[in-house]
Amino acid sequence: MDERACHHAPEESLMPTASIVSSVTTVGVEPADRLAFWEHYNAEALVGLTCSSYAAEGLIAKQLNLDLGGFRVADIAGNPHVIERGPQLVRSQPKDAVFATLLLEGEAFFYHGNGCLRLDAGDVIVYETDAPYLFGFSTAMRQVLVDVPRRLFFERCAPALEGPLKVAGDGVGTAGLTARALSQMLLGLVEDPVVAPVSAGDHLLDLLEVMTTGRGTPTSTGRLLAAKEFIAARLGDADLCTDRVADALGVTARHLNRTFAAEGTTVAQYIQGRRLDAARVDLTARSMRAYRIADIATRWGFASQAHFTRSFRARFGCTPSEVRASGVL
Repeated sequence: MDERACHHAPEESLMPTASIVSSVTTVGVEPADRLAFWEHYNAEALVGLTCSSYAAEGLIAKQLNLDLGGFRVADIAGNPHVIERGPQLVRSQPKDAVFATLLLEGEAFFYHGNGCLRLDAGDVIVYETDAPYLFGFSTAMRQVLVDVPRRLFFERCAPALEGPLKVAGDGVGTAGLTARALSQMLLGLVEDPVVAPVSAGDHLLDLLEVMTTGRGTPTSTGRLLAAKEFIAARLGDADLCTDRVADALGVTARHLNRTFAAEGTTVAQYIQGRRLDAARVDLTARSMRAYRIADIATRWGFASQAHFTRSFRARFGCTPSEVRASGVL
């Protein structure tokens, strides 16, 4: 392996919660050697596979591997290519794990023993590594892969998998909401792993549990993040309320409030707080100067300016007019 193209983090340094295990790129490797280089690196860092590319410039790819303590996350980007884990590799290079792969960019297909699944950006596919598969990317791509030991996955996330599971990123219901929450969390993790919270690993497992089973404990972080994702996308809807969020997640309002109680709030309080925070930003934004305070209140789901003003003063200790006049947050 060309050590110039691969960097391994020092083993004895003091690591952050999400520690960087290694990073690699095929840039700098001779085009004729890139496929073998990529296969060798992945066999050591992730899983045994074969790789093919018909691009004139050869395989252009890079990978970052993080350790979250107990399982890993890989951020992978490249030009069009195909990877395959065929029956012989499954036998000769066993891997006892479940992969949850989020496609961030591009288009892909996942071929397995019972068919072929098409993936678009935002979709997630969950699959076991002891069954053969072929993963093809017809365009430039980026994916974030969560590598969970099988025993840990089945203990924490789901009791079993009946073949590969695709979750549409734009889907409705708990699975789709959780896939979008997973996307936001993984992006934050790979873009700045040093500031990852201590609980990042548990939060990821909670999200995978809710996404694959629709279940979770009353205090499940996965359900909480999925609810917040739903709320953020509909914050300006006047009819956004506890019941609507609970219906979207397939739980009762009481159950959902128990989930939010872990943060010392209720669903309604969280919605109002987010709306007030957004309105406060608008009040000082140059682009919103032409809008009246009443317009901003309506924009963020408040039924009347009077209610908005009372709620705003209670949260920030000043009126919307005073904040607008000050011009600063």
